[in-house]
Amino acid sequence: MTQHLIQVINPNTNVAMTHTIAEAARSVAAPSSEIIAVCSSQGVESIEGHFDEAIAAIGVLEQIKLGKEQGVSGHVIACFGDPGLLAARELASGPVIGIAEAAMHVATLVATRFSIVTTLPRTVIIARHLLRQYGFEHHCAALHAIDLPVLALEDGTGLAQLKVRERCIQAMKEDNSGAIVLGCGGMANLARELTSELGIPVIDGVTAAVKMVESLIALGVGTSKHGDLAYPNKKPLSGCFDMLS
Repeated sequence: MTQHLIQVINPNTNVAMTHTIAEAARSVAAPSSEIIAVCSSQGVESIEGHFDEAIAAIGVLEQIKLGKEQGVSGHVIACFGDPGLLAARELASGPVIGIAEAAMHVATLVATRFSIVTTLPRTVIIARHLLRQYGFEHHCAALHAIDLPVLALEDGTGLAQLKVRERCIQAMKEDNSGAIVLGCGGMANLARELTSELGIPVIDGVTAAVKMVESLIALGVGTSKHGDLAYPNKKPLSGCFDMLS
C-alpha cells in the first residue's frame, strides 16, 4: 500500500491547538495516510482578524515549502479564515484545502441550509466574506459567535466548549438548519460528540479537509499549474522572505 504524507498546518503558533487539530485529523485519516501536523514557527498565537491572517499567511507559505521538501502529497490549512490559501496553491503541486472551504462544501452535500458557529463576533464577518467568495452565501442560514477568543478553547476550563454546544443547539432550533459548521480549527474535537447529541451533522473543517485531500490524491488530481495558480514567477526575495526562495 502506497503511503501518502498529508501536511496539516495550524497557521498560528499554538502548540496545544496543533495537537487538538492533529488528533482530529488522524481520527479520520485512511490507513494509507500519514498526518504530519505542524504549526507556524513565527507569527501570532491565535488568528482572529485580518491583521492576524496577513501575518499567519507567511508562516503557512513557509510550511508549504517545507512540506514539499519532505515529499508530502497534499496540504490542509487548519484555520477557518483559510489564510494564504491561494498563495499556498501557487507554491504547491499537490492539493491544498482550507478548512472553511472544506466544511462549507461538505455542509452543502448533506443539507440545504447550514449555520456556522465561530468564536468572536468579528470572525462572523470574516466568515461571511468567505461564504460570498466561495459561493455558499445562499446556503448559510445564520452565523453565531460564542463571544470568546480562540485561546479559550485551550484554557482547560471547558467554558468555550460549553458555549459552542449551547450555540449549536440554538442554531439548530432557531435557524432550522440541517447542518452546523464549526468555525474554528480549535473546535475540531467537538464535532463527533455534537453530531451524536444533536442528531444533525456538525461539521469540522479539519476532518473534512483531510478526507478531501485524500480523495484528490486518490483521483490523481493536484493543484492546476495553468493560469493564476501556476508557480510564482521567479524573482529575488529579500529579508525575512528569503526563506521562500
